Amino acid sequence: MISRILVLFAGLSMSALAMAQPSLNLSGYTLGYQFRLPGQPGMAAETSAITYNWDTGTLFVVGDEAEAIVEVSKTGEVIGSMKLSGFDDTEALTYIGNGQFALGEERTQNLFKVTYEADTTLRRTNALPAYNFGSYSNNEGLEGVSWDPRNNSFIAVKEKNPQAIYEANIDFNDGTGSHDILFDAALLGVLDLSDVQVLATVPSFLGTGLDDNLLVISQESRLLMEVTRTGEILGSINLRYLSGAAEGVTIDENGIIYVSQEQPSVFVFLPPTPAVPEPETYALMLLGLGLLGFAARRRRIA
Repeated sequence: MISRILVLFAGLSMSALAMAQPSLNLSGYTLGYQFRLPGQPGMAAETSAITYNWDTGTLFVVGDEAEAIVEVSKTGEVIGSMKLSGFDDTEALTYIGNGQFALGEERTQNLFKVTYEADTTLRRTNALPAYNFGSYSNNEGLEGVSWDPRNNSFIAVKEKNPQAIYEANIDFNDGTGSHDILFDAALLGVLDLSDVQVLATVPSFLGTGLDDNLLVISQESRLLMEVTRTGEILGSINLRYLSGAAEGVTIDENGIIYVSQEQPSVFVFLPPTPAVPEPETYALMLLGLGLLGFAARRRRIA
């Protein structure tokens, strides 16, 4: 009888855990440190986007003044930069591997495939591979983008009027592709959308269910959220007491989250260590221990 109960408990425990949506547990993240970014002319003034290059282990930022893409260490030391010429209101940036990035303009809603080369100038007048997300938008267009390495797709966000979260398949070679609404952005209940990060860029998350989740940041609501691809909010970090201008987000291979703000600087959020089980997991563990104790007692009496 006891063995049957234990088998049933194990089955129920596994079912309950399988049904739970994997999550980063943002409530367990802590602000580790903050560092400033170079704000002088020609660098990352009014930083609008940040992305992590897993090949170099460094961060790349771009400002909405379209002056340069700047490479910095995880603590803010400047490593190099590439000047931009002819670009307009660069608000989106994501690393796509092999030294290449996708760089987005907010108003034109163009996404360009660019190769980073330090100490050079990238000119928009060149025949850059590009894709367009829509008509000209008056400072309410393409705000953020993130690459999904699993299928070479992109998740992009439009700021407002209307807010939108897109999933896009793009062939930069000939400028073709398509994009569709991933889910109704109104489900998030925020005032605007500023950036997005696909969690599938973290190798240890692949195949765990976490790789399907997204980080989405809202500058005006001062909120960083972890959401599913159906719009369910799994957790959040309130940025209200840190910044009113945080609008970029990325994550490294260790699950460390970097949030950039216009000032310009970066907040670094550290994951919980060790991971703390959810209350439901505690309950299942206690129930299991109770059943095991009961079984041991029955054996002693027998």
